[in-house]
Amino acid sequence: MLGLPLIRSNPELVIQKLARKHFDARPVVEQVLQHDSERRAGQTRRDQLLAQVNQLSRQVGQLMAQGRKAEADELKQQSTALKQQVQDLEHQLQQQEAIIHELLVRLPNLPADAVPDGKTAADNVVVRSGGTMPQLSQHALPHWDLAAHYGLIDFEAGNKVTGAGFPFYCGAGARLQRALINFFLDQAVAAGYTEYEPPLLVNADTAFGTGQLPDKDQQMYYVNADELYLIPTAEVPLTNIYRDVIVEEQDLPIKLTAYSACFRREAGSYGKDVRGLNRLHQFDKVEIVRIDHPERSYSALEEMVDQVERLVQQLELPYRIIKLCGGDMSFASALTYDVEVYCGAQQRWLEVSSISNFETFQSLRMKLRYRDKSGKTHPAHTLNGSALALPRIVATLLENNQGPEGIRLPACLHPYAGFDTIR
Repeated sequence: MLGLPLIRSNPELVIQKLARKHFDARPVVEQVLQHDSERRAGQTRRDQLLAQVNQLSRQVGQLMAQGRKAEADELKQQSTALKQQVQDLEHQLQQQEAIIHELLVRLPNLPADAVPDGKTAADNVVVRSGGTMPQLSQHALPHWDLAAHYGLIDFEAGNKVTGAGFPFYCGAGARLQRALINFFLDQAVAAGYTEYEPPLLVNADTAFGTGQLPDKDQQMYYVNADELYLIPTAEVPLTNIYRDVIVEEQDLPIKLTAYSACFRREAGSYGKDVRGLNRLHQFDKVEIVRIDHPERSYSALEEMVDQVERLVQQLELPYRIIKLCGGDMSFASALTYDVEVYCGAQQRWLEVSSISNFETFQSLRMKLRYRDKSGKTHPAHTLNGSALALPRIVATLLENNQGPEGIRLPACLHPYAGFDTIR
C-alpha cells in the first residue's frame, strides 16, 4: 500500500510513476486527496468543538462553585449538544478513513527507477544468461511423454481424483520431487535462511498483508465455511509472521525459507502453454523471504538473484535472468527479476523463479516496522523469491537430460535422489 503522506505531498509523482506500470492513477489519487481534505477539515472542526466542550466544563465548575446552578445547567445542555456534534463528526471521520483506505489499496506499488519502460513481456530486459543449450535428437520427447514412459507422473489419476492441474507423482518422479525440495531447502539454510514449515491456509488479514487481496482474490482458492484461503506461495504466511510487529534495527535482515504446496486457480489458463507441468493448480515450491533495512534492500535483492542463479547452475540448466518492465510487473512489486530456464524438447523458455523487492508496500499494509537506535520506528522493506518452483524445473530436467540410456540427473541431486539416472 502506498503511504498517504506520499500522495498528499507529491500526487503528480505518484501518477507519473504508476503510468510506467500502465495504470491510470489520476482518478484514484484525486479521490484520495478530496476525501483526505474533507477528513482533515472534519478533524479541525472536531478539535474546535472539543476545545469548546472543555471550556464549557471549566465554566460549569466555576458556576457550581459559586452556587449558580441554573446557569451551570444551561451550559451543561450546550456542552451535551456539542458532544453530540463531536460524536457525529467522529463517525464521519471513521467513514472518511475507511473510504481513503479502500482507495489506497487500489493503487499498485510504484516501480523503482531501475525498472525498464515497456508494456508487455516482449519489453523485458535480459540481464545475463548462462549454461549450455541441450543437444537433443529430432525424436526428443516432451516431459509429459517422458513422464508416461518412465512412470513418473500420473496426470490422468490426478484428473480423476481432483481435476486438471493436480497430478500424482509416483516412483522415481516422487523421489525426484523430494530430492529437489531437500536440495533447495539445504541451499537456502546454507545461505543463512531459517527454515519454517508454514500453514497452508491463511485468513483474509494475512492475504491482504502481502497484497493477494483484493488484487488476486480470483486466483486464490477460498474455503467458504472457515473464511480461509489456500496459500498461492509460502511468502504469504512467512512474511505475515511479522504483521503488527516492531523489530529492532540490529536484528535486520530477517531471512526465512519454507517449502510448501502452492495453490492457484489460474483462471482463464488454457492451451498448449499449460500442458503437462507447465502450469498447475497445485505445485511444490521453496520460497525465500527477506525483511531488511531500506538502505540495504536492493543489494539484498541482488544477493537473492545470485542465490537462485547458483541453483540453476548446479542443476546444469541453461538459463537467463530478466528484469521485468513496468507493464509486466506485479501489482505489489517495485522491481522484479525473473529467472527462466530453456526447456529443450518444447524449445521454449520457462519461468522458474520471480524475485522481487516490495520496498514498503507490504510493510505498510502489515504495519511491519523496525526501531532505529534513536527509538523511532520506520516501515521495513520486504523481499521474496522462488528458490525454486518445482514443476518447470522437473519438466526441463526431464526434457534436457533424456537419452538412450534414460534421463540423467545433475550431480547435485545424486545424494538426494539416491540414483543418478531414471531408467
